[in-house]
Amino acid sequence: GKAQNARITAAAAIGEDDVRAALADRIEVRRETSFDRDKRAVRVRETVRLGAITLAERMLPPPIGADADRDVLDAVRQHGLSLLTWSKEAQTLRQRLGWLHRGLGAPWPDMADDALIERLDDWLLPYLSGAASFAAIDAGVVSAGLASLVPHDLQRRIDTLAPTHFGAPSGSHVPIRYDGEWPVLAIRVQELFGLDRHPSIANGAVPLTLELLSPAHRPIQTTRDLPGFWRGSWADVRADMRGRYPK
Repeated sequence: GKAQNARITAAAAIGEDDVRAALADRIEVRRETSFDRDKRAVRVRETVRLGAITLAERMLPPPIGADADRDVLDAVRQHGLSLLTWSKEAQTLRQRLGWLHRGLGAPWPDMADDALIERLDDWLLPYLSGAASFAAIDAGVVSAGLASLVPHDLQRRIDTLAPTHFGAPSGSHVPIRYDGEWPVLAIRVQELFGLDRHPSIANGAVPLTLELLSPAHRPIQTTRDLPGFWRGSWADVRADMRGRYPK
């Protein structure tokens, strides 16, 4: 009859081994890496295909060594820096270095997400341990990696130009925030008694934005001119504080 009316009246089963032997040059073995968000780990699946036909599929043991490190970097590139464990120390260092880069430029390293992801091979890869799980990446790895981006001759200047704390006349060491356009010091106003110049960093070049607080740590005023505050609105603030916080 005509070809369009042809029917298969007999067939013989062909085993997978026969297919593999006969079409070996057309069989493709793929190693596909994915990220398990729940377990925060890299997973590897091996798929054997003949065109659109999947002949076999299996999960492989977690990668180790250099393969694991590469898979970890790929996961960060795909899902972002939030996969890493960001300790408070690491977050603060990133903000400080980011502020130095914005204010002084190169060679201070750019701390933006896209810049850090582009340079993962430089700062993260050397500190990985060959494990495919993010839980195995110590919190100190991120801090050490970020610091390694700073040229050696500038390492000691980080604390000088962008200190973590301000030494108040009261004796307290108050943390400085670098998460905005300008460094911010939130401090109780009484801890500044006796200070007649405005606090600054970067060898005196950058005044801190002061968030002046009441004894109960409530905001009073924001200023970048402490002497002007003492001469101006301090009298009214002090009178209000005496009413709110009697001795």
